[in-house]
This record gives sequence, structure tokens and C-alpha cells, in this order.
Amino acid sequence: MNEVAQICSDLIRFDTTNPGSGERPAAEHVAELLTDAGIEPVVFESAERRTSVVARIPGDSPEALLIHGHLDVVPAEPADWRVHPFSGEVADGCVWGRGAVDMKGTVSMTLALVRDWARRGVRPKRDLVLAFLADEEATGEYGARYAATRHRELFEGCTEAISESGGYSVQAPSGARIYPVAVGERGTAWMRLTATGVAGHGSKPPKDSAVAELCHALSRIAAHRWPVRLTPGVAALLNELGDVLGEPIDLDRLEEEAERLGSVGALFSAQIRNSANPTMLEAGYKVNVIPGTATAHVDGRFLPGYREEFLETIDRLLGPKVTREFVSFEDAPSAPLDAPFFDRLCDALVAEDPAARPVPYVMSGGTDAKSFADIGIRGYGFAPLMLSPELDYYGMFHGVDERVPVEGLEFGVRVLDRLLAA
Repeated sequence: MNEVAQICSDLIRFDTTNPGSGERPAAEHVAELLTDAGIEPVVFESAERRTSVVARIPGDSPEALLIHGHLDVVPAEPADWRVHPFSGEVADGCVWGRGAVDMKGTVSMTLALVRDWARRGVRPKRDLVLAFLADEEATGEYGARYAATRHRELFEGCTEAISESGGYSVQAPSGARIYPVAVGERGTAWMRLTATGVAGHGSKPPKDSAVAELCHALSRIAAHRWPVRLTPGVAALLNELGDVLGEPIDLDRLEEEAERLGSVGALFSAQIRNSANPTMLEAGYKVNVIPGTATAHVDGRFLPGYREEFLETIDRLLGPKVTREFVSFEDAPSAPLDAPFFDRLCDALVAEDPAARPVPYVMSGGTDAKSFADIGIRGYGFAPLMLSPELDYYGMFHGVDERVPVEGLEFGVRVLDRLLAA
């Protein structure tokens, strides 16, 4: 087994489920791999066993590039998988397990590259700051947010960053290989909603039902039709997809177009509007007691530049009897696509795959890029992978039978080498 696949397999075997027992063992392993390559890591904990690792590799320019990845993963139920999700098994040309895609595979590509550099005596074009972080699969409070605020000096000179959710291949119906490079992501507004009313006996007419008020509010949110809003990144994506596909995308029928185009349509289907989805609901303790309070959680996401519109709409839909508070609130970051660094990302892909068609892209979810954007670091989604069209890449994020092709990991290492090496 080659080194990048071995590192990926080894990392998957560390159960870093979030919530769980923490990232410390995986972080210590990463620190050992860096130390073995002559790179001095800084290891710190935001709380017990919530461990992150940061290291700097001097380059030919003091202007630094941040490469960040997270070590935690979402839960996995072994009974649902073909192989144990923490086995790191290599089979059918893939490394299997929770985190293979999200995102221990990408972490492995970075580690394999810098270890290879150490053996060959290669310097990067500019200082590289490597960050392997805790807690991305929650709020980042114990990971990126803590690192960016409490250890800001470690990121001195960083102007751009690359991380997950971009740079992977998507097969177009025409056969073209599209590589979305993320230039932004939707903001996060996780909310706890609370309705209060008058408690009473379940057999009597309610004076003011907290449960009913909350259910009405949730129904309004679920039924709301958010308007289409084309941000510059998504507009550029749609324009370039039209060139790749040989036919323009019908901007008046974007939902139908997204469904028609399948995996290509998934690049914009969730990125053309804000969204708010009820996810948790709790009230009462006995069937014959009308509770005085009811709570719910809503996962809200808003496009870059549309935060205020999102909040005004939510408040209108909630009405006067339901209050909201944020469980997590992070703005929608964006990075310029008309920038030399974006061009270099695209060039690195084309240099390794002449058939590559890189396009700008806006992520529907969120990453640790939000925390680094708060300290002035522009983030791009760039975790290069060449994937087989048969692999359901989107479905493997937080899904079952997550796996990454060994050849895809090797491709990613080569692309990063072209991008970063002097």
C-alpha cells in the first residue's frame, strides 16, 4: 500500500466521532508523522482531549498559505455498513471508513506530500501553515474557532487557505470532467425556537398552547418558498457550466435544470436560495398535560450577502409568540474568483488532468473556512480528487459505506505538489 493510502487507513482507525471521546489520539499520530518528517508541530487542546495540531513549513516567500483539515467525523452505525466504519479497510481500490471523504483522505494527501518533500528536500513556493483541527463537525468552538482566536499568531502572514469540498471531479453527461473549486459557502444560522403558553389539563380547551404556536411557526418555515438569489459565484458557475455542456442553463427553471443534470445539477441546486429546515422538536412530559413551553431547532443557511434578508424572513415566519436564539451563527464567507490564486488552483488541476474543466462553486453547507475568514484569511474549497462516475460522492458525505479511491488520493497528492512546490 502506498503512503497516502496507508496514512488514510491509519487515521480512519482512530474513532474520532463527534460527539465522542475527542481527537487526541489522531492528533498525536499526525504530530508524530510531522515530527518524523522534520516538521515541528504545535499541539494544543481547547478542552480535555479536544486536540488540534498546527505546523509551519518555511517557503520561498513569507506570505503564507493555510491548508486546514479536521480530524473529527460524524457518527456511524456499523450495522449499516458493508465494512466496519472504523476499520480503514482497503478493498476494491478504495480506502473505506468514516472520514475517508470527510475529510481524513484530504488530511492524508497533505501529510503524504510534506513527508515526500522532506525526503526529497523540496521547499514550498511560500510559507505553508498546516492545521489539523478538532470539532468541525459541530460548531468549531473547540477547533478552528479556538485556534483562530486563541492561537492567532500561528497563522501570521496567511492570506489564503484551502480545505475541503472542492477540487473533485464530477462527470458531465457529455463526458467532460468538471472540477468545482469553491469560492464561498452559505452562512450558518442554527436556531433554538421557544414558544410559551399556559400549562393545563389535556382535557380542557387550551388558553394559549405553546405546542400549537410552535407547530404553526414550524409549518410556516417548512412551507416557505425562498426566492432564487444568484450570487456572483453561482452566476459564474452557471455560465461556465453552460460552456462545458454546450448549452446554456435556463435561469428561469433552475430547479428543473438541477434535476435534469443530476450530479452536475447538485453543484447549484442548494446554492440558489436560502434555506431553513426544522430538525428537532421537544415538548411536554405527559399525554394529559398541556405543556407551558415547547422548543424546536432549525438548521438555517443563507447565501453570501443575504444574511439580513434571511433573518427578517425568519422573524416574520415565526410570528410574535415564538422567540429564537442562535445555537451557532456564522456569516457566509466568500473569496474572489477573479484572483491569481484561483487561477493557480485551476491550472494545477488541468496540469494533472488535461481534460479537467475547473469551475467556480459555492458550498451549500459550511466548513472551518468561516472561522479563518473572521481573521482575514480567504478560503477556497480545494481537496483535489479524480473520482469514478459510479461513486456517489455527495451521498458519501455523512452517509454509509464512505470510501475514497486510492488512485484518487494519489491524484490529489500530485495536484497539490504542482500547486505548492517551488
